[in-house]
Amino acid sequence: MNIGYACINMQLSYPQEYGGQEKGVLPITTGRSMIRRTFDSRGISYASEKTLDNCKDLERIVSWNILNDYHFFRITSNLAPWKSEYRWEDMPDIDEIRQHLRSTGIMSKTHNLRLTSHPGPFNVLTSPHPHVVTNCVRDLTDHGDVFDMIGLGRTPYNKINIHIGGAYGDKESAMKRFCENFELLPDSVKSRLTVENDDRASMYSVKDLYYGVYKRIGIPIVFDYHHHKFCSGDMSEQEALEMAISTWPSDITPAVHYSESRRKEQLDETIRVQAHSDYIYDEINTYGHDIDIMVEAKHKELAVQKYRELHMTDHYSNLPSVKAYV
Repeated sequence: MNIGYACINMQLSYPQEYGGQEKGVLPITTGRSMIRRTFDSRGISYASEKTLDNCKDLERIVSWNILNDYHFFRITSNLAPWKSEYRWEDMPDIDEIRQHLRSTGIMSKTHNLRLTSHPGPFNVLTSPHPHVVTNCVRDLTDHGDVFDMIGLGRTPYNKINIHIGGAYGDKESAMKRFCENFELLPDSVKSRLTVENDDRASMYSVKDLYYGVYKRIGIPIVFDYHHHKFCSGDMSEQEALEMAISTWPSDITPAVHYSESRRKEQLDETIRVQAHSDYIYDEINTYGHDIDIMVEAKHKELAVQKYRELHMTDHYSNLPSVKAYV
């Protein structure tokens, strides 16, 4: 079982606040971007420069993860700012970008670090509007391209995970559209795509996804513990987890998501109950299954570190304290 975190490393991104570093240490981050006006004025060359810096720092974050025994990590979906406006081949720095991505892939494979992604909620393959589906296919294709450049396998081990999208008042028709539009995706995405249960009762439970998507096109389901509380499909947590696990190939460890309620953590009833907490406190019940757990707490690797201290001291007490800048 691996427990990982998503996209941002707090100690590297905020070195003074969380890393205990002196002033002057530059953040290590893959979140460099720009507003539309800047892109319009500075163009592809500036986007290429930002992308190259993001890819260099992705390599450094992956190295930090390996040194600190984090073997599950979600890559940001924003490595390349405004990527919908240009092709990879248009970027002046594409050769160097490919080099750093490939290096990241070699490190991750050598040290058994699982890399995944979670494209944003605007990726809606259930949409009845063709332009929305076209944009979704384009964005997911970019994710597949990045994973190919890294050199990751075309399997759900390196998942590209999405929510299937809106129900539009008719779940069955929406899921049918999802399965039809799935065929528009390139193999670089089809082979890695997974779907996740939602956090609203009007949306998609694990049971909905199992019968409406998995049974039709065979893509795995990522079980989200927190979302299940609000959209259970009349199944217990264990039943839903095990149904999701059953959709994964036997040679790939299923991935799940875990978070807890920020309302409960902050003792503030005005906070949306679905909002994620900074840290996680309860012991995660795997019901005896071997799963990789992506922690979606706001404090990222610090939340995983706290969880290790609370619940996994036997495993991690003998590891060296590294937290190295790389």
